[in-house]
Amino acid sequence: MGMAAGVAPSAARAAETQPAANYPDHSIRLIVPFAPGGGNDNVARTVGRRLGEILGQAIVVENRAGAGGTVGAEAVARAPADGYTLFLGGVGSHAINPNLRKNLPYDPIKDFAPITLLAQAPMVLVAQPSLHIHTVAELIALARKEPGKLDYASNGNGSSSHLAAVMFETQAKVKLTHVPYKGLSPALTDLLGGQVPLMFSSVVAILPHIKDGSLVPLGVTGTHELASLPGVPTIASQGLPGYETSSWYGILAPAGTPRDIVMKLNAGLNQALQDPAIRASLASDGAEPAGGTPEQFAAHIAREKARLGAAIRQSGLQME
Repeated sequence: MGMAAGVAPSAARAAETQPAANYPDHSIRLIVPFAPGGGNDNVARTVGRRLGEILGQAIVVENRAGAGGTVGAEAVARAPADGYTLFLGGVGSHAINPNLRKNLPYDPIKDFAPITLLAQAPMVLVAQPSLHIHTVAELIALARKEPGKLDYASNGNGSSSHLAAVMFETQAKVKLTHVPYKGLSPALTDLLGGQVPLMFSSVVAILPHIKDGSLVPLGVTGTHELASLPGVPTIASQGLPGYETSSWYGILAPAGTPRDIVMKLNAGLNQALQDPAIRASLASDGAEPAGGTPEQFAAHIAREKARLGAAIRQSGLQME
């Protein structure tokens, strides 16, 4: 008993000298590598607000768009590792870009300390009603009849919507023609206008147009049906077993951020992800809350980087 009492004050003194004892004592920057208003930005602001309440300091979202997420990622990779600059990283910055872009100005593994996987967001493959198809099998049959004749829109070269289509072509052994756009809005405009008949899209953006009959959902890219799209089967269950790809995002800090700060942020983010309002907000954005440890997130990044790298190499995809 006496020994334990003797240990306590020195343990308390040690805690006082640790960075996390006073952390955070001012606002924290959360860099989002995309323009305001998209799904990633919404997630960052929603979760950031709640994390700020938990930590007692404001989380200030800073949008640093450009080069498919590279500009924002590089800014964080070079920031001080003190817990006051965080990054909303995702499938683009940490799994696609490292496999597609030569001379990337950051290392997705060595330059970052993963904190928490926030959410995963499967996509949905949609078609123009004018194609008169309702299933993946019908799309494959149509594409085989006229190789290269069917166009599909994407959010841009190397985007997750582009890669979902590339993986689909490889597995289904079909040839489609890629029409890249600068972001989701212009792609959706042409998709709805009938200029392009197919697209892999985030669910939230496309949901109203599926509900009003403007677009036909053929399948979802995840491992199970989505609550927001009841009755729409997975692509994998329609003759392409193993087909699976999702957007995902999580919070990372610069490499070298002290472990106790990483753990304080991890605890705060996991607490935020249990909040029913946050979970509802993520669900309305077509995302499924994740959470977990920094190690689990690090393993997820490594796995996705390898998996998508294999898919990119198999398809022969180059940055156009």
